[in-house]
Amino acid sequence: MSERKVAIIGTGLTRFGEHWDKSYRHLIAEAGAKAIENAGIEGKEIEGIFGGTMASGRFIGQEHIGALIADHLGLNPLPSLRLEAACASGSIALRAGIMSILSGEHDVVAVGGVEKMTDVQSGEAGFALGGAGDQETELFFGATFPALYALLATRYMKEFGATEEQLAAVAVKNHANALHNEYAQFRREVTIDNVMNSGYIASPLKLLDCSPLTDGAAAVIIAEAEKAKEITDNAIEVMASEQASDTIDLANRKSLIELNATKVAAEKAYKKAGLKPEDISFAEVHDCFSIAEIFAIEDLGFFKKGSGAKATAEGKTKIGGEIPINTSGGLKGKGHPVGATGVAQVIEAYQQLNNQSDKRQVKNAKYGMTHNVGGSGATAVVHLFKRLGE
Repeated sequence: MSERKVAIIGTGLTRFGEHWDKSYRHLIAEAGAKAIENAGIEGKEIEGIFGGTMASGRFIGQEHIGALIADHLGLNPLPSLRLEAACASGSIALRAGIMSILSGEHDVVAVGGVEKMTDVQSGEAGFALGGAGDQETELFFGATFPALYALLATRYMKEFGATEEQLAAVAVKNHANALHNEYAQFRREVTIDNVMNSGYIASPLKLLDCSPLTDGAAAVIIAEAEKAKEITDNAIEVMASEQASDTIDLANRKSLIELNATKVAAEKAYKKAGLKPEDISFAEVHDCFSIAEIFAIEDLGFFKKGSGAKATAEGKTKIGGEIPINTSGGLKGKGHPVGATGVAQVIEAYQQLNNQSDKRQVKNAKYGMTHNVGGSGATAVVHLFKRLGE
């Protein structure tokens, strides 16, 4: 009997942004219904649900999210599970769904991610997000998430001579990509000067170096590969799904110029898929702050340590460059509803590999990667994809 494989057969996405007219449950229903319709199946064919969300209790006062998802998608009495890994919640939901199919427990499942972040004051939202770090040794002493990434940026800049203008180039590129993404929160270009003059949040990071607070939901339908072939000609195979961990606090990290969890997850993913960094056609990486994208493109093996900032400023990560990064606009331009981000990255991979990305399409895309980080690097999840059967 051949080894089971998993494929994505349908996707659904809401617009990312501030949704004053839609509730958390409305966002779930919209993304889920779109995914089921896009897959060309009926709800009764789904056997399980895996949902990622980070801080629903803090943001909207609602827990018991697994049951809520099943209820509002009309999928009772299916088993429905909520998973959390800070900003990587969506990716671990996908990973759980993948494992359920590989195990033989299910053949078709729904995977989603959702967050409604703008219904609370920004200070409360910042406190909720700070819980993705170490509450006792970081958040309690006032180390917000911008502050943690500012520490990483400061160390990186001192070590390698990177400049604030080079970091700003990340935001400029990702906003340019988001301009062509109808679901993106910020569909407008910015310049280096715009970023440099946007005001410090935590030096050296400025407002336009930081991803926004965002509402949104994303969903995919995944299936066992042979089943997927029966359903659609557009299925995308999951070549590898890998996850790694590190210390939750920065103080105990072995290094502040890399995210070791990213390196470990990537190495395992490349080995599983039989690929190397130079084989990847494009990657959606975790750019919650501009420095995070620089770390990612180095830790994933696309550029040598210390060279990522310069490479970005030189245009090597633009569409048409050496390795297109965050063609969707990334967390910075597309938006970052934390529970939904990992699933939304996968939707971009699905569209790119099916040649559905219009003005942001990568030519001859063969292998796609997604990289999603929880906290300041305590969790990292890497997925690799290709068209099923190719």
